Amino acid sequence: MPSKRSAKASADIGAPASGPAIAPGTHSVQEKIADFEERRSEAVSPPSEKSVEDRHNKGKLTARERIDVLLDPGSFVETDAMARHRAHGFGIEKVRPYGDGVVTGWGTIDGRKVFVFSQDFMVFGGSLGEVFSEKVCKVMDLALATGAPVIGLNDSGGARIQEGVVSLASYGYIFERNVRSSGVIPQISVILGPCAGGAVYSPAMTDFIFMVKETSHMFITGPDVIKTVTGEEVTFEELGGAMTHASRSGIAHFVGEDEKHTLQMVRYLMSFLPQNNLDDPPFYPPTDAADRREQGLVDIIPDSSNKPYDMHEVIKMVVDDGEFCEVFPHYAQNILTGFSRLGGHVVGIVANQPMHLAGCLDVTSSEKGARFVRTCDAFNIPLVVFVDVPGFLPGTNQEWGGIIRRGAKLLFAFTEATVPRIQVVTRKAYGGAYVVMNSKSIRADIAYAWPTAEVAVMGPEGAVNIIFRKDLEKADDPKAARA
Repeated sequence: MPSKRSAKASADIGAPASGPAIAPGTHSVQEKIADFEERRSEAVSPPSEKSVEDRHNKGKLTARERIDVLLDPGSFVETDAMARHRAHGFGIEKVRPYGDGVVTGWGTIDGRKVFVFSQDFMVFGGSLGEVFSEKVCKVMDLALATGAPVIGLNDSGGARIQEGVVSLASYGYIFERNVRSSGVIPQISVILGPCAGGAVYSPAMTDFIFMVKETSHMFITGPDVIKTVTGEEVTFEELGGAMTHASRSGIAHFVGEDEKHTLQMVRYLMSFLPQNNLDDPPFYPPTDAADRREQGLVDIIPDSSNKPYDMHEVIKMVVDDGEFCEVFPHYAQNILTGFSRLGGHVVGIVANQPMHLAGCLDVTSSEKGARFVRTCDAFNIPLVVFVDVPGFLPGTNQEWGGIIRRGAKLLFAFTEATVPRIQVVTRKAYGGAYVVMNSKSIRADIAYAWPTAEVAVMGPEGAVNIIFRKDLEKADDPKAARA
């Protein structure tokens, strides 16, 4: 409930503060404590009940409610709750809400410390100003200094225009910390509303991005600007919605049905990640036997080498308890990436998916796989790679799209990785794509071959066409000769 002080304030975004740090005439210790408690109450209260009701009607939570869902109950410790902006001009000096539009601090997820900042769209539209940035930078610095993950709950309209170029510089301070923390501590971004312009660059540099169906949007320039400049007409959802970024741009790693579901997904992901790059991921004893035999694996590979099968089923039969936390499930579906456990230890899974493009590698799948491999390498997560790849996808779109350069990213990522690497060839492993997929020649630690494995320079039909090309040209019936 809003305090008496905030109840007197305007219901508009950013209710004005009333009075100096200590109210006039406040002299005794008890009076000072009472005054502080009233101000503290105002700092943690929303601008008005109506603003909260409006959020809930849109299927959204408040900044503090989001933290309550994300963290263990009662674990949140807030920092800088009573900080206020120092800006002047355009009347902003008359509107100085406590917190400056972002809630920052630390807490725990399953007993493990994490740092968090939650942008408050009810205050200045979640726009970023100097003090806002200082609060975020402080928790990012603390996270890096103590070796703990940092989670950003993003709901911002971008830079605070009233503060001018100061707000732009403030973005730069955050970006610099994103880069400094990259590969050192896990960084997770949760997009819970509209994020435009500078507000999207910080999430883009973090390790994982979560979005919510229908309520999350990310873009550099909005639909109105695009229409003005290019004449294109596009909706918010088509341009920067959750499924757009999950399936087309490859920006969103995970998509939730609603905010609570999305925040629970963040908690689940954390169960696979270490605190930092010097730590090991959490160990959870499996409930199934380590020496079990999965009879379903005998029949999973079809007799026909051209018949598809679902690699998800193979993965789930091999890993502990059939658990596979898939990363980028909607993007570049010809390769699978995600986290599982073997013997209770976290492993990163990379696998070709014969159900899509026959498991061929292409531009998008190569980059998807490379990014995941490098994330695992940074955070001490061993790699298990299931291979069924007929080659790189042919076509002018692939060649002109840079398959040589972008395909090499996956090769580079596997080769430079220092974590344990295991390769399992389930069926086809042809040509350069076989080498790229964590092969023995690029120093995979162990290479297994399923009884159905076929490791070759190319498929038999292609090999026949090259080796016996002249004979086939002379044959009266090339088809019969090829057979």
